[in-house]
Amino acid sequence: MKILVTGGTGFIGNHLCRKLLSQNHYVICLDNNFTGSMENIQDLMTHKNFEFIRHDITEPLLIEVEQIYHLACPASPKAYQYNSIKTIKTNILGTMNALGIAKRTKARVLLTSTSEVYGDPEISPQVEEYWGNVNPIGIRSCYDEGKRVSETLMMEYYRNHQTEIRIARIFNTYGPKMDKNDGRVVSNFINQCLENKDITIYGTGNQTRSFCYVDDTVEGLIRLMNQEKTIGPINIGNPYEMTIKELAEKCLTLIDTQSKLTYKELPSDDPMKRQPDISKARKYLDWSPIVDLEDGLKKTIDYFRNN
Repeated sequence: MKILVTGGTGFIGNHLCRKLLSQNHYVICLDNNFTGSMENIQDLMTHKNFEFIRHDITEPLLIEVEQIYHLACPASPKAYQYNSIKTIKTNILGTMNALGIAKRTKARVLLTSTSEVYGDPEISPQVEEYWGNVNPIGIRSCYDEGKRVSETLMMEYYRNHQTEIRIARIFNTYGPKMDKNDGRVVSNFINQCLENKDITIYGTGNQTRSFCYVDDTVEGLIRLMNQEKTIGPINIGNPYEMTIKELAEKCLTLIDTQSKLTYKELPSDDPMKRQPDISKARKYLDWSPIVDLEDGLKKTIDYFRNN
Protein backbone atom coordinates (compact mmCIF):
# COMPACT_ATOMS: atom_id res chain seq x y z
CA MET A 1 0.00 0.00 0.00
CA LYS A 2 0.90 3.67 -0.24
CA ILE A 3 1.10 4.89 3.37
CA LEU A 4 1.54 8.40 4.80
CA VAL A 5 3.34 8.77 8.13
CA THR A 6 3.06 12.28 9.60
CA GLY A 7 5.76 13.00 12.14
CA GLY A 8 7.86 10.40 10.36
CA THR A 9 11.26 11.83 11.28
CA GLY A 10 10.41 11.68 14.99
CA PHE A 11 11.33 8.99 17.49
CA ILE A 12 8.44 6.57 16.99
CA GLY A 13 7.78 7.77 13.44
CA ASN A 14 11.13 6.73 11.98
CA HIS A 15 10.85 3.27 13.54
CA LEU A 16 7.35 2.95 12.07
CA CYS A 17 8.62 3.96 8.61
CA ARG A 18 11.30 1.26 8.78
CA LYS A 19 8.83 -1.43 9.79
CA LEU A 20 6.39 -0.49 7.00
CA LEU A 21 9.20 -0.50 4.44
CA SER A 22 10.21 -3.98 5.63
CA GLN A 23 6.65 -5.05 4.80
CA ASN A 24 7.10 -3.76 1.21
CA HIS A 25 4.79 -0.74 1.51
CA TYR A 26 5.49 2.59 -0.20
CA VAL A 27 6.05 5.05 2.64
CA ILE A 28 5.63 8.83 2.43
CA CYS A 29 7.27 10.41 5.46
CA LEU A 30 5.96 13.90 6.24
CA ASP A 31 7.49 16.19 8.86
CA ASN A 32 8.49 19.82 9.46
CA ASN A 33 11.29 18.60 11.78
CA PHE A 34 10.12 20.74 14.69
CA THR A 35 11.14 17.91 17.01
CA GLY A 36 12.06 15.25 14.45
CA SER A 37 15.45 14.96 12.77
CA MET A 38 16.64 14.15 9.26
CA GLU A 39 19.39 12.08 10.87
CA ASN A 40 16.70 9.60 11.92
CA ILE A 41 15.82 8.82 8.30
CA GLN A 42 19.10 9.58 6.50
CA ASP A 43 19.69 5.93 5.66
CA LEU A 44 16.15 5.63 4.23
CA MET A 45 16.45 8.46 1.70
CA THR A 46 17.80 6.20 -1.03
CA HIS A 47 15.21 3.45 -0.47
CA LYS A 48 13.13 2.97 -3.62
CA ASN A 49 9.87 2.83 -1.64
CA PHE A 50 10.57 5.83 0.58
CA GLU A 51 9.67 9.46 0.01
CA PHE A 52 10.20 12.46 2.31
CA ILE A 53 8.06 15.60 2.21
CA ARG A 54 8.99 18.59 4.37
CA HIS A 55 5.60 19.99 5.32
CA ASP A 56 3.76 21.34 8.35
CA ILE A 57 0.61 19.26 8.82
CA THR A 58 -1.21 22.32 10.20
CA GLU A 59 -1.32 23.41 6.51
CA PRO A 60 -3.58 21.50 4.06
CA LEU A 61 -2.00 18.87 1.83
CA LEU A 62 -3.25 17.21 -1.34
CA ILE A 63 -1.96 13.65 -1.55
CA GLU A 64 -3.24 10.21 -2.57
CA VAL A 65 -2.70 7.42 -0.03
CA GLU A 66 -4.42 4.32 1.31
CA GLN A 67 -3.44 4.59 4.98
CA ILE A 68 -2.40 7.47 7.25
CA TYR A 69 -0.49 7.12 10.50
CA HIS A 70 -0.90 10.54 12.14
CA LEU A 71 1.97 10.87 14.63
CA ALA A 72 2.84 14.54 14.11
CA CYS A 73 3.01 16.38 17.44
CA PRO A 74 5.71 17.17 20.02
CA ALA A 75 5.43 14.47 22.68
CA SER A 76 7.68 15.45 25.58
CA PRO A 77 6.73 18.22 28.05
CA LYS A 78 9.90 20.14 27.25
CA ALA A 79 9.06 20.16 23.53
CA TYR A 80 5.31 20.76 23.64
CA GLN A 81 5.56 23.50 26.27
CA TYR A 82 8.28 25.27 24.25
CA ASN A 83 5.61 26.36 21.77
CA SER A 84 2.31 25.46 23.38
CA ILE A 85 0.12 27.24 20.82
CA LYS A 86 1.87 25.40 18.00
CA THR A 87 1.20 22.16 19.88
CA ILE A 88 -2.52 22.94 20.07
CA LYS A 89 -2.58 23.84 16.36
CA THR A 90 -0.85 20.57 15.47
CA ASN A 91 -3.36 18.57 17.48
CA ILE A 92 -6.42 20.34 16.09
CA LEU A 93 -5.59 21.68 12.61
CA GLY A 94 -3.13 18.87 11.92
CA THR A 95 -5.66 16.20 12.81
CA MET A 96 -8.34 17.94 10.74
CA ASN A 97 -5.99 17.99 7.74
CA ALA A 98 -5.10 14.31 8.19
CA LEU A 99 -8.81 13.49 8.41
CA GLY A 100 -9.47 15.65 5.35
CA ILE A 101 -7.04 13.52 3.32
CA ALA A 102 -8.67 10.35 4.66
CA LYS A 103 -12.18 11.57 3.85
CA ARG A 104 -11.26 12.61 0.30
CA THR A 105 -9.23 9.51 -0.61
CA LYS A 106 -11.21 6.95 1.47
CA ALA A 107 -8.00 6.16 3.35
CA ARG A 108 -7.90 4.65 6.83
CA VAL A 109 -6.36 6.98 9.41
CA LEU A 110 -4.76 6.12 12.76
CA LEU A 111 -4.25 8.78 15.41
CA THR A 112 -1.49 8.33 17.96
CA SER A 113 -3.20 9.77 21.00
CA THR A 114 -1.66 9.46 24.43
CA SER A 115 -2.02 8.18 27.95
CA GLU A 116 -1.98 11.87 28.92
CA VAL A 117 -5.69 12.02 28.08
CA TYR A 118 -6.17 10.29 31.45
CA GLY A 119 -4.43 13.20 33.22
CA ASP A 120 -3.57 12.46 36.85
CA PRO A 121 -5.80 9.36 37.02
CA GLU A 122 -7.99 8.47 39.96
CA ILE A 123 -8.07 4.82 38.88
CA SER A 124 -5.24 2.43 38.10
CA PRO A 125 -4.63 0.70 35.80
CA GLN A 126 -6.29 3.00 33.25
CA VAL A 127 -8.97 1.50 31.02
CA GLU A 128 -10.14 3.06 27.76
CA GLU A 129 -13.58 3.81 29.24
CA TYR A 130 -12.04 6.11 31.89
CA TRP A 131 -12.71 9.77 31.02
CA GLY A 132 -9.64 11.08 32.79
CA ASN A 133 -8.74 13.75 35.34
CA VAL A 134 -7.16 16.53 33.26
CA ASN A 135 -6.51 20.16 34.16
CA PRO A 136 -7.85 22.08 31.11
CA ILE A 137 -5.85 25.25 31.93
CA GLY A 138 -2.60 23.72 33.23
CA ILE A 139 0.83 23.93 31.63
CA ARG A 140 0.42 20.45 30.14
CA SER A 141 -3.08 21.07 28.75
CA CYS A 142 -1.81 22.14 25.31
CA TYR A 143 -0.88 18.49 24.84
CA ASP A 144 -3.41 16.71 27.10
CA GLU A 145 -6.48 18.60 25.91
CA GLY A 146 -5.10 18.87 22.40
CA LYS A 147 -5.04 15.08 22.12
CA ARG A 148 -8.50 14.83 23.66
CA VAL A 149 -9.82 17.17 20.94
CA SER A 150 -7.96 15.10 18.34
CA GLU A 151 -9.85 12.02 19.52
CA THR A 152 -13.13 13.97 19.35
CA LEU A 153 -12.39 14.99 15.76
CA MET A 154 -11.62 11.38 14.84
CA MET A 155 -14.93 10.16 16.27
CA GLU A 156 -16.94 12.96 14.60
CA TYR A 157 -15.46 12.19 11.18
CA TYR A 158 -16.38 8.56 11.79
CA ARG A 159 -19.95 9.44 12.83
CA ASN A 160 -20.56 12.08 10.16
CA HIS A 161 -18.54 10.83 7.19
CA GLN A 162 -17.95 7.13 7.97
CA THR A 163 -14.21 7.78 7.80
CA GLU A 164 -12.24 4.67 8.73
CA ILE A 165 -10.45 5.61 11.95
CA ARG A 166 -8.21 4.00 14.56
CA ILE A 167 -7.12 5.62 17.86
CA ALA A 168 -4.06 4.47 19.81
CA ARG A 169 -3.44 5.78 23.31
CA ILE A 170 0.32 5.38 23.60
CA PHE A 171 1.99 5.07 27.00
CA ASN A 172 5.64 5.93 27.74
CA THR A 173 7.79 4.61 24.90
CA TYR A 174 11.59 4.40 24.86
CA GLY A 175 14.38 3.02 22.70
CA PRO A 176 17.14 3.92 20.23
CA LYS A 177 16.85 7.21 18.32
CA MET A 178 15.24 9.04 21.22
CA ASP A 179 16.33 12.68 21.29
CA LYS A 180 19.02 13.01 23.94
CA ASN A 181 17.68 16.41 25.02
CA ASP A 182 13.93 15.83 24.81
CA GLY A 183 13.51 15.89 28.58
CA ARG A 184 11.93 12.44 28.87
CA VAL A 185 12.85 10.44 31.90
CA VAL A 186 14.56 7.47 30.18
CA SER A 187 16.83 9.60 27.99
CA ASN A 188 17.49 11.95 30.92
CA PHE A 189 18.55 9.18 33.30
CA ILE A 190 20.69 7.29 30.77
CA ASN A 191 22.59 10.35 29.57
CA GLN A 192 23.10 11.70 33.08
CA CYS A 193 24.65 8.35 34.01
CA LEU A 194 26.83 8.22 30.88
CA GLU A 195 28.09 11.73 31.63
CA ASN A 196 28.59 11.01 35.36
CA LYS A 197 26.07 13.69 36.27
CA ASP A 198 23.66 13.26 39.16
CA ILE A 199 20.30 11.75 38.21
CA THR A 200 17.53 14.33 38.56
CA ILE A 201 14.32 13.00 40.11
CA TYR A 202 11.36 15.34 40.34
CA GLY A 203 9.27 14.94 43.49
CA THR A 204 9.83 11.91 45.71
CA GLY A 205 10.32 9.51 42.82
CA ASN A 206 7.36 7.45 43.99
CA GLN A 207 5.25 8.43 40.99
CA THR A 208 4.86 5.48 38.61
CA ARG A 209 5.22 4.96 34.88
CA SER A 210 4.99 1.99 32.51
CA PHE A 211 7.71 1.83 29.85
CA CYS A 212 7.20 0.17 26.46
CA TYR A 213 10.05 -0.54 24.06
CA VAL A 214 9.62 1.19 20.71
CA ASP A 215 9.51 -2.02 18.64
CA ASP A 216 6.57 -3.24 20.71
CA THR A 217 4.78 0.10 20.32
CA VAL A 218 5.24 0.07 16.53
CA GLU A 219 3.96 -3.50 16.30
CA GLY A 220 0.88 -2.48 18.30
CA LEU A 221 0.20 0.47 15.99
CA ILE A 222 0.42 -1.65 12.84
CA ARG A 223 -1.84 -4.32 14.28
CA LEU A 224 -4.36 -1.69 15.35
CA MET A 225 -4.36 -0.08 11.91
CA ASN A 226 -5.03 -3.39 10.16
CA GLN A 227 -7.66 -4.94 12.43
CA GLU A 228 -11.39 -4.77 11.61
CA LYS A 229 -12.94 -5.45 15.01
CA THR A 230 -13.12 -2.07 16.76
CA ILE A 231 -12.71 1.66 16.13
CA GLY A 232 -12.60 2.93 19.72
CA PRO A 233 -9.43 3.99 21.54
CA ILE A 234 -6.96 1.21 22.38
CA ASN A 235 -4.20 1.44 24.98
CA ILE A 236 -0.76 0.63 23.57
CA GLY A 237 1.74 0.30 26.40
CA ASN A 238 3.49 -2.02 28.80
CA PRO A 239 1.41 -2.88 31.89
CA TYR A 240 4.55 -3.41 33.99
CA GLU A 241 4.46 -0.48 36.44
CA MET A 242 7.47 0.90 38.30
CA THR A 243 8.37 4.03 40.23
CA ILE A 244 10.61 6.70 38.76
CA LYS A 245 13.09 6.02 41.56
CA GLU A 246 13.17 2.31 40.63
CA LEU A 247 13.95 3.28 37.01
CA ALA A 248 16.80 5.50 38.18
CA GLU A 249 18.22 2.70 40.32
CA LYS A 250 17.94 0.29 37.38
CA CYS A 251 19.98 2.69 35.22
CA LEU A 252 22.61 2.88 37.97
CA THR A 253 22.96 -0.91 37.93
CA LEU A 254 23.28 -1.08 34.12
CA ILE A 255 25.77 1.76 33.65
CA ASP A 256 29.21 2.15 35.21
CA THR A 257 28.85 5.68 36.55
CA GLN A 258 29.62 8.04 39.40
CA SER A 259 26.07 9.42 39.31
CA LYS A 260 23.93 9.76 42.43
CA LEU A 261 20.24 10.52 42.91
CA THR A 262 19.18 14.14 43.44
CA TYR A 263 15.68 15.46 44.01
CA LYS A 264 13.91 18.56 42.72
CA GLU A 265 10.39 19.96 43.01
CA LEU A 266 7.68 18.11 41.06
CA PRO A 267 6.37 20.08 38.04
CA SER A 268 2.73 21.18 37.93
CA ASP A 269 0.14 18.54 36.92
CA ASP A 270 2.70 15.74 36.70
CA PRO A 271 0.63 12.53 37.00
CA MET A 272 1.32 10.27 39.98
CA LYS A 273 0.30 7.03 38.29
CA ARG A 274 0.51 5.69 34.78
CA GLN A 275 -0.30 2.06 33.99
CA PRO A 276 -2.27 0.78 31.00
CA ASP A 277 -4.93 -1.88 31.04
CA ILE A 278 -4.22 -3.65 27.74
CA SER A 279 -7.09 -6.15 27.84
CA LYS A 280 -8.53 -4.67 24.62
CA ALA A 281 -5.18 -4.80 22.82
CA ARG A 282 -4.85 -8.45 23.76
CA LYS A 283 -8.45 -9.18 22.69
CA TYR A 284 -8.67 -7.23 19.43
CA LEU A 285 -5.03 -7.11 18.30
CA ASP A 286 -3.58 -10.26 19.87
CA TRP A 287 -0.85 -7.90 21.07
CA SER A 288 1.16 -7.46 24.23
CA PRO A 289 4.75 -6.24 24.75
CA ILE A 290 7.49 -8.84 24.47
CA VAL A 291 10.69 -6.83 25.11
CA ASP A 292 11.87 -7.03 28.71
CA LEU A 293 12.64 -3.66 30.34
CA GLU A 294 16.27 -4.54 31.09
CA ASP A 295 16.88 -5.74 27.53
CA GLY A 296 15.26 -2.62 26.12
CA LEU A 297 17.27 -0.33 28.40
CA LYS A 298 20.51 -2.04 27.39
CA LYS A 299 19.77 -1.40 23.70
CA THR A 300 18.89 2.22 24.47
CA ILE A 301 22.04 2.69 26.55
CA ASP A 302 24.15 1.25 23.73
CA TYR A 303 22.55 3.69 21.28
CA PHE A 304 23.33 6.74 23.41
CA ARG A 305 26.82 5.48 24.24
CA ASN A 306 27.61 5.07 20.52
CA ASN A 307 26.07 8.41 19.52
